[in-house]
Amino acid sequence: MSGQTVAADLSGHMLGLDEDEDLEVFTKNSSLADGSPMPNSPGSMVNQYRLEEDEEDQLGAYTKDIFVTVDNPESNVTAIETFIMYRVVTKTTRSEFDSSEYEVRRRYQDFLWLRSRLEENHPTLIVHPLPEKFVMKSMVERFNDDFIETRRKALHRFLNKISEHPILSYSQHFKVFLTAQDLVSQKKQGPGFLSRMGETVRAVANSVRGLRSRPEEFTVMQDYMENFSNKICSVDKVTQRIIKEQREYLDELKQYSPTYTQWAESEEELSQPLKAIASCVERCSKETEEQIHHLSEVLVPTLHEYVLCAETVKAVMRRRDNIQAEFEAKNEALVSRKVDQEALQEEVDGLADRVELANNALRGDWSRWQNGMRTDLRSAFISTAEKNVEHYEKCLAVWESFLLSQREELSQEQVEDAS
Repeated sequence: MSGQTVAADLSGHMLGLDEDEDLEVFTKNSSLADGSPMPNSPGSMVNQYRLEEDEEDQLGAYTKDIFVTVDNPESNVTAIETFIMYRVVTKTTRSEFDSSEYEVRRRYQDFLWLRSRLEENHPTLIVHPLPEKFVMKSMVERFNDDFIETRRKALHRFLNKISEHPILSYSQHFKVFLTAQDLVSQKKQGPGFLSRMGETVRAVANSVRGLRSRPEEFTVMQDYMENFSNKICSVDKVTQRIIKEQREYLDELKQYSPTYTQWAESEEELSQPLKAIASCVERCSKETEEQIHHLSEVLVPTLHEYVLCAETVKAVMRRRDNIQAEFEAKNEALVSRKVDQEALQEEVDGLADRVELANNALRGDWSRWQNGMRTDLRSAFISTAEKNVEHYEKCLAVWESFLLSQREELSQEQVEDAS
């Protein structure tokens, strides 16, 4: 797959575009060094687009009645483990809450508990993914400040995605998570091991049996998600590789400036321009560092979040298929069996209702998910474009100032020689 194909597909069909930080800004004149007029900055076009988009969002916004914040991470050390606790603050106007504000502390495992309960109770709704617990290569670093802040932001987004959901936000488990000081008693009330094992065995059996006929709309969804997953994974990997290469370039750039400074000490006639170049390189390296930081903080987390989202949506589709497969199997058994038809008929009717509910749930959540995905990715792409424009404009201004100073110095030397 080529990068060109990825860009085309994501920007067009998939994103529907037709439809957890201060540098001195070099102020440029409205004309270039040679006196020609300065072209309109692409940033102005981006800002205009964003303004229009914000106005549209405000028009279509709904009244939000629950606000959740995840902040203030604290390290907790016990005799057997070390873990991070996050403060979760909730403000709400919903009548089913006894108070308008709550403050609890939660660890990562508590978020896992909430998500698993939401999936168990709503198997064909799309529950936003959590960040991975850790990857092997970064296990040792999972308590450094950058890791903790990245996770905090992801946990904050997770809870806010749930709070914005028209069904999940009314879940009793979500309410308990936000309000109960201790979740120990709640965690004991979940399904037992044998119950979960039975569900897993049935799911595997249904998956092996397969479907007789999946409705066309869900086949289209599945094909879309396979395509989306491939594209977003490719873009995520390439973006991380680009950032790695930019960091290597930045390391070289930081060694580049001192070389010119040392050279200026032994070259008296070129001392001034060499020192000026050293200064330009140093300033550009700071701008590059800021650009890399922005990519790492804005674009990469969004891309990786939707890599995880893609797997989540595909899992939801498999669960829908399993419900339909179980219904088809029971229906076939009803036709072939001559005894116990009444009891089996009740089971088939119940499964038919489950299929209809699963289809309606996924159908409704699909549109919500697509709209949210497109909004999130569009915002990340626009923000990245703005930062790129800002970066290149600042670097351009740095080198233009160098050229201007050299032209002035050359003109002064020519005047002195003439006199």
